[in-house]
Amino acid sequence: MDKLLIVWSSGEIEVAKKLVLLYGSVALPRGYWDEIHLMIWGPSAKLLAENAELQEMVAKVIGSGVKASVCVVCSEDYGVTEQLRAMGIEPVHTGELLTQALKSDWKVVTF
Repeated sequence: MDKLLIVWSSGEIEVAKKLVLLYGSVALPRGYWDEIHLMIWGPSAKLLAENAELQEMVAKVIGSGVKASVCVVCSEDYGVTEQLRAMGIEPVHTGELLTQALKSDWKVVTF
């Protein structure tokens, strides 16, 4: 099974729009991967919570079947945990998830 973990940490809007969320929205429907997980970590959590356009794009990504999580420490620090949870993004300990992915058969890409 082809599995991809997308680690989105950049707080730059163009990186989010033109790389992370553009690719994330088409990769499953086009059959590039069997499973995708979007990990929101660091400044991207704050950026997403503050930007309605990105929220719409993330909803499209999740709607395509991509699973999503956010670093619970980061989201708590930024005060956005409940807002992101309401979008269907699960707060998790991302270090554990990343380590498991790196030690298994997942491919990992970071932005």
